Amino acid sequence: MTALPTSPLAWGHLLLGLLLALWTLLFLFRIVLTWYPQLDLQKGALRVIAWPTEPLLGPTRRLIQPIGGVDVTPVVWVGLISLLRELLVGQQGLLTQLMQRALTVA
Repeated sequence: MTALPTSPLAWGHLLLGLLLALWTLLFLFRIVLTWYPQLDLQKGALRVIAWPTEPLLGPTRRLIQPIGGVDVTPVVWVGLISLLRELLVGQQGLLTQLMQRALTVA
């Protein structure tokens, strides 16, 4: 079993990684939901998926039109969030490197 992080940097690394993973998961759900355009995302449990993703998808839809009638903006955001996650908390990410440097100095 892994111990809990002890430094604020380690906590930030953990929380940011979890937040970006959750956001990616929500956008993956949105990709699946584009296959069912008749579903109303403002009703029921689907609001939990729509609420955190729609503020990013709305403006992006104005820039990227649907391709063949399919909304591709969730795919764009999955790619962008995955890139951001890798750059910040991936194996060679910025926060990961800072944590490793702090461990070697201490």
